[in-house]
Amino acid sequence: MTGKGNRVPQIHVTVLRGRSREQIADLGAELTAATVRALGVPAEAVKVVVTEAEPEHWFVGGESMARRRAEGR
Repeated sequence: MTGKGNRVPQIHVTVLRGRSREQIADLGAELTAATVRALGVPAEAVKVVVTEAEPEHWFVGGESMARRRAEGR
C-alpha cells in the first residue's frame, strides 16, 4: 500500500432488512477478504459499512420491494 493511510478502502453496501446477524457478518468478512486479495491491503485497513433499508423504502421499477414481496415477486 502506498501513501500514508490516504488509500484506506471503504465499502458501503445497502441490503434489504431481514437478513440475520450471521449473514451480515459473513458479508462483511467476505467483502474484506475480497478487498485484501484484489488490492493487496491488510484486512485491518478495510472498512465495511452495511446499511439495512426497509423494503418500503427500496424501489425497483417504481415499485417498493415490500409490494413486490407481498405479491411473491
